[in-house]
Amino acid sequence: MIVHPHESGFRLDNTGHPIPRNIIDTFTCVYGGSEVFRVRLHPAMSTNPYFLFYVRAVGSGDMVFTWTDDRGDVATHTVRLEVGE
Repeated sequence: MIVHPHESGFRLDNTGHPIPRNIIDTFTCVYGGSEVFRVRLHPAMSTNPYFLFYVRAVGSGDMVFTWTDDRGDVATHTVRLEVGE
């Protein structure tokens, strides 16, 4: 699950001004140096999206999860996969 300070752009602050939209724009997963999953998100996305996808682990390597939001902020999380012989 990605936890992100999601803002739809439709809410107003306490002075009645619109709060600027800030959603996760892109999510990618790179395994062993190759991109294995990519999704481009749209404004109707849930606040804390949950992605499920499958990757065949053919060897040990890092899985790097990266997401970018409307403001250009980037978050990355890396998990090491160890594949036994």
